[in-house]
Parts: sequence; C-alpha cells; structure tokens
Amino acid sequence: MPVPSIFWLVAMVLLFAAEAITVGLTSIWFGVGALCALILSFFVSNIWLQIALFLVVSFLCLLAVRPLARKYVNPARVATNADRVIGAEGIVTQDIDNLKAQGQITVQGAVWTARTEPDAAAIPSGAKVRVLRIEGVKVIVTPAAEAARTPQV
Repeated sequence: MPVPSIFWLVAMVLLFAAEAITVGLTSIWFGVGALCALILSFFVSNIWLQIALFLVVSFLCLLAVRPLARKYVNPARVATNADRVIGAEGIVTQDIDNLKAQGQITVQGAVWTARTEPDAAAIPSGAKVRVLRIEGVKVIVTPAAEAARTPQV
C-alpha cells in the first residue's frame, strides 16, 4: 500500500471517528473527501491531485448536504415559559428605576426583575407595562400606553 493511501486511510478513520464522537455533522464532509482521495490514491500517484480531490469533494459535500442536515437534524426552537411573557402586559409592583437598579413587575402570575430602555423614564408602582424582551433574568419593559402607540415588529 503506497504511503499516500495509508495517510488517506488514517485521515478517513480519524475523521469518521471524530464525527461519531461529536455527532454534530462537523467532520463527516472531510471523511467523505478523504475516502475519495483514498480511492484515487490507488490509481493516481500525484499527491496534489489527491489533495485537490479531497478539498473539492469535502467542499461540495458541505455545500450540498449541510443545509438539508441543519433543516432536519436541528428541531425547531420551542418557546420556553419565559419566552411567553414577551409582549405580555404586567403590573409594576416596585418602582422601575434604572439609575437605582430597582424594579419589579408581575406578569402572567410571575414576579420578574424589570428595567426600562436605557433612555426611558422611571415607571411608578401600579403602572401597566408591556414586556419588550428578556435580558438575562430581567425583563425590559415599556409603559403599556406607549407600547400601544408604537407598532410591534
């Protein structure tokens, strides 16, 4: 067995083993390229041609199969309970003041630490707010009246 053939055989085994360990479709493309280069190495001794075939086959496999694999292997993202508060209305239970780093709201029966947008004014306790997004463990809110005037994106 010629030396390039041994190299391609070892590379193919290592790449397929890495794929079996990670199971993330990360190296299978290169394993297929190494397999094609291994087969070519039995017929052609030009190492540059083998390398070119390895690169071309790996790249074509990546381009052709990766989008399909990502579509069917990765399930659609399912919203968690926390994501469901986005867009919901809540009641301020503790004044929201970014400068004092304080504020709480109750939304859908849960108590959240709340903040406003950086340039927004403080919101007093008892006011109705709409949740814009979640940042870490805090919800970013805007007054409900203001949210009704601005179109949702």
